Amino acid sequence: MLRMKLNRMLLCWVWCFAALAQGAALDAGLAPLLQADRYEAQAAHLAADVLSRYHYKALALDPALSVKIFDQYLKALDGDKYFFVQADLDRFAPERGQLANAILKEDLSLPFAIFNLYERRVVERLGYARSLLKQGMDFQLHEELELARDKLAWPQSEADMRDLWRRRVKNDWLRLKIAGKDSANIAEILDKRYAHAMQRVAKVKSEDAFQTFMNAYTMAIDPHTNYMAPRAAQEFDISMRLSLTGIGAVLAESEDYTTVRELVAGGPASLSGQLQVGDRIVGVAQGANGPMVDILGWRQDDVIDLIRGAADTVVRLDLLPAAGGPDGSHRLLSLVRKPVRLSEQAAKSSIQLVTDGATTRRIGVVTLPSFYEDFAARQAGKKDYRSATRDVTKLLEDLKKQRVDSLLIDLRNNGGGSLTEAVELSGLFVGSGPVVQQRKANGSVSVEKDPLAKIAWTGPLGILINRGSASASEIFAAAMQDYGRGLVIGDPSYGKGTVQTMVDLDQMAKNEKPRFGELKMTVAQFFRVNGGTTQLRGVLPDIPLQGGSEEGDFGESSFGNALPWSQIKPADYAPVSSVQPLLAALLKRHAAREKSDTEMQQLHEDIATSKRERDKNVISLNEADRRKARDAQEALLAARKPSGAAPGLVDKLAAARDDGLQADERSMAKSLSAEKVRKDAKDIFLLEAAHILSDAIELAKAKPQVAKAALVTTAP
Repeated sequence: MLRMKLNRMLLCWVWCFAALAQGAALDAGLAPLLQADRYEAQAAHLAADVLSRYHYKALALDPALSVKIFDQYLKALDGDKYFFVQADLDRFAPERGQLANAILKEDLSLPFAIFNLYERRVVERLGYARSLLKQGMDFQLHEELELARDKLAWPQSEADMRDLWRRRVKNDWLRLKIAGKDSANIAEILDKRYAHAMQRVAKVKSEDAFQTFMNAYTMAIDPHTNYMAPRAAQEFDISMRLSLTGIGAVLAESEDYTTVRELVAGGPASLSGQLQVGDRIVGVAQGANGPMVDILGWRQDDVIDLIRGAADTVVRLDLLPAAGGPDGSHRLLSLVRKPVRLSEQAAKSSIQLVTDGATTRRIGVVTLPSFYEDFAARQAGKKDYRSATRDVTKLLEDLKKQRVDSLLIDLRNNGGGSLTEAVELSGLFVGSGPVVQQRKANGSVSVEKDPLAKIAWTGPLGILINRGSASASEIFAAAMQDYGRGLVIGDPSYGKGTVQTMVDLDQMAKNEKPRFGELKMTVAQFFRVNGGTTQLRGVLPDIPLQGGSEEGDFGESSFGNALPWSQIKPADYAPVSSVQPLLAALLKRHAAREKSDTEMQQLHEDIATSKRERDKNVISLNEADRRKARDAQEALLAARKPSGAAPGLVDKLAAARDDGLQADERSMAKSLSAEKVRKDAKDIFLLEAAHILSDAIELAKAKPQVAKAALVTTAP
């Protein structure tokens, strides 16, 4: 199997906090001194044995690898260099080669000492930041703040660090000031923000520290090998099978509370009619008579653990209704937990109408967020197990009944999933032929295909990708391209050409309870049926849409230890058709349409502007400069928005207007409203892809001499 999470997705909760924390000051004693328990030390040793023996790029756990782990660990903790000073690095420099011994001797005091120092520094930096709120700030000075600091040196002294945080807090203040807040309100918002950040530090657990360290180890080997503690492994499993047992409510932290963000259709919460979006959960009790547990101030993942449970058991919620204030009347709600299907994350279909003169064509669109599969249900032989291919097959049958003229598979931001699903989904369009090749560490090559595949769609086909399309998405897109089965449209894909498998450490150790977690470990490299690989280079589109992705910023090529591009012998396969006869004409029509499309031109202007700002890597802390930039942006949006126009790019930009707030500081209603604007806005890339497929149909009909060789011919 192949399962993927993109860059840094599996790093620990506290590191995510560090990227958000803007400063606070509470008693330094709130930062807990953490230490590894014996299960974590044992898990680290077992993981090292597995990685050094069975990883595709197996590396001995020696001092050389230890140095890489140390550097990766610092990057995970303080990648933007806002907490450690050079003296801290010097303090641990003699230990850089000792992390290997720490793992093998099952003594994790060294990595935990580094983590505890990190927490101490967080408290100190945030304490200083909060103290600055009581001082005046001069916004007439011409100062700047670096936007990305990962490539800069750590501050050399405490004075340098204080100056960095002074400028960081100044930027926070200025953002809120330009957004229209007065000084008293700004001080209150930032003081509360920083206090909450400190509370997050106090909630960090040993498991968080251990997962961060273990991911430093795994990612020092390759970018897509990760460690998942038991809780993270459970969440990963849920994301793959798209189901869980609970009440069917999506929760978020908002304005100090655990708040209902969304109700899952068909779940107990939705069916009850008694839980509303915006309701705040302040207590959770088990069963009909269990004691109510006050969950105010809890970590969200701990709250979720309380609410989830076995099917057909009762959970009681103490609710503060959305319409009520902090002192409003509470309401008790009793729900029976049931299996819940996460349909929002499953494949969906829609139809895009494309009008060309007197002709209107129906382009069926299948949007696939991931290559999900309920592995356990499939292995158990359940006939109704959930999978991406099964869901897409049903959608295709429905689209055929609606007599669509062409089909577009939207894989944008699909980070991958099950290799089996990538192969079986490909079989719906090319039959039982080879789909992908795998090369293991010993050099042996196997060819993956679905011998039982039945073609479900024989008409015109397009595949829409972007830089976020990775792994299994690249397998599918590459197979369609190599077979000439469809047009690949969009940006070059991510460039991940490696295969991972899940290793259950608890199963290996025969633990009765989940204590050790799991490894997602690279075990092979995959190759296209034409012999090439998507590694580093990704899948190159037949029709580029210039969506703004830059290879150096995001993708496999951004990792220093990614595997190189390589090539093997092609598999024994035969292309079913070719897009080449139509490409020149399609590109010409696309270019003409792009040139005349106002929103596309605006998008390209915004991409160029964004790149210039990103390349500068600094933001001014001068109020006049910032207001001038804000006013220019507002004027641009006003000039672009025609009266009565449908929601489009301008509306998306307006919804993303900087209000100086963080996500958990906005009201749920405001967040959902902005999200709706973004969701409802015209998707110019999807529409252009639909136009390209419509063009392909017209061109093929106009040139019967090339129709037999073009993508619109029927696959065998």
